[in-house]
Formats: sequence, structure tokens, C-alpha cells
Amino acid sequence: MRALPSLLLWVPTLLLIGAQCSSAPAETQAVQAAPLPPEFGQYWFQGKAELTSYDLTQARYGELHQGEAVLIFVTEDLSRNKQVKLDNPAAAGADRLPVLKLNFNKKFNTGVYPYSILTSTFTPLDLAADPHSPKVSMSMQEWCGHVFTQLNLGAKEYRVSQKSYFESEGDTETKMEVTLLEDELWNRIRLNPAGLPTGRIRLVPGAAYCRMQHLPLRPEAAAATLNTAMPGSNASGEAPFQAYTVAYADARQHTLSIRFEKSFPYRILGWEESHLDGFGPAPRLLTTRATRRRSIKLDYWRTHNNADAAWRDSLGLPR
Repeated sequence: MRALPSLLLWVPTLLLIGAQCSSAPAETQAVQAAPLPPEFGQYWFQGKAELTSYDLTQARYGELHQGEAVLIFVTEDLSRNKQVKLDNPAAAGADRLPVLKLNFNKKFNTGVYPYSILTSTFTPLDLAADPHSPKVSMSMQEWCGHVFTQLNLGAKEYRVSQKSYFESEGDTETKMEVTLLEDELWNRIRLNPAGLPTGRIRLVPGAAYCRMQHLPLRPEAAAATLNTAMPGSNASGEAPFQAYTVAYADARQHTLSIRFEKSFPYRILGWEESHLDGFGPAPRLLTTRATRRRSIKLDYWRTHNNADAAWRDSLGLPR
């Protein structure tokens, strides 16, 4: 029998115990808006995106699969009304909403067929004025078919659109209360991790996680911690880092831990996500892990010629 994958040492044991034992509704701690660091504009307003590649070990179908992930962070202007990228921000007036966008791409193979997952999350730069992410969209493709999920912020709720080739899921249009989204945590780290909520919170798990587990998108009770004094790893040569950890109060023992730099620009160093996997004769705890390869700043939307494939070498990605 294969040994269960071990959790990273920095995942708080207390949180894991709490996730297994408590199913009571959590007391929601208000999400505080932290100001942008003074260096923010110098780093993010230069007309380039930040691209970072990661070695990925993805849990799926009761096993661990090797792959790669890329996080693409970039600032842009969104239309408040249409919730799409503005073609002419200068003329948009009050409809212009500056956001930090994350395109989160995962690729891995399960046996003979590949998975490709892209989640796009748009989070306002001024969270004091606009405290909620207006939009999240997720698409997942594999050889059986594809699924799509989109959340759009309305006046009082999120409108949730889901398309799936599974009969039990089908095409649905539903509504969900406005709550903190797991998918926006990555952007909130990059904006200013001092604003991350801690303690007992309510959180909507990631759209990709919910689709792979065939779970409805809805707020769940969770416990969150921000550890600002994590030691570096001698093996990887990492400097001291911070770790934000969420443990859901559900029977799946679902946890997510994101580690990132202690100082601006708070680059994501890696993450670990664990849950009980139901494939196989008995559920067992599996852990997805990602570790940073390389990071560059690039106006990648202009690098679409054959000669520009060399930029993939800079990220350690196959051509």
C-alpha cells in the first residue's frame, strides 16, 4: 500500500484538528482593507505582467500527477457595469475599475489524457472603496469534455453561471451571497497581506476545486491563520517567508496553505492543498503541492511570434 503523502510541517496541526471536528457555522471576521504599499505603482504600473512558473504535483483520481502551473499577475482596467476589460479606459469615467488580475493556469496529465485549467480572478486595487472581487471565471478542459464557471458581482449577490457536460450538473444559473472567495486570496496577498482575514471566517472554496470535487459553490466555515515568521528551507534555499493557511470545517479535511515573500512585492513561493480523495477502495488524504521555478516581468501579449518562444526558456517551460 502506498504511504499517505505527508503535510508540510508548517501547516498548523491545530487547524487540521479543527477542520475534522467542527461543522458549526463560523463567526465571520470582517475583511479589512489594507492600503497599497508605496512601491506598488513602481512595480505594477510599468506595462508588464509578472509571470511565475511552478513545479506542480496535482492530486487527482486517487493519485499524484506531475505537471506545471503558471501564475500571471497584471493590473488592468475593468468595466464596472460590463465586468470586462475596457478598450478605452481614459474615456470610461466612473465606469473604470482598476484591478489586479490573476490568470492561474494548471496543466497535468492523468494517464493518457491531459488536463488544462485556467482561473481568472479580478480584484479591485482600492478594496476600501470596492471590497469584493467583481468577477471570477474558470474553465477546465480534458478529453472527456469541458466545464465552465463564472461568478459576477451584483448589487446584493454573486450571479453564478455553470456549464458542464455532466448530466447531474448541466447548465445552471444561480445566486450566492456576497462572501470572501478563495480564488481572490492570491490577489489580496499581492495587494497587501496585512488585509487578509484571520480567525473564524466564511469562505467560498476555489472554483476549480469545487468542479473537480463536483461540489456546489457556496460559503463554508473555515479557520484562517497568517504566520509571518516562517523559517527558510535549507534544502530549497528559500529566505524566510509568510504563510497564509485556511482549514475548512468539513469532513473532507480540506486545507490550503499559500507561502509568499515577507516583503513587497509578496511573490508567491508555492502552495499546498490537501483533501480526502474518494477514488479507490477507501478515502485517503492527498496533497497537491507547487514550488516556484522562475519568475519574469514581461508584456507577454506582444510576444506571439515564433522567435518569442525563447521566453518560455526563461520560465523553464517546454516549447
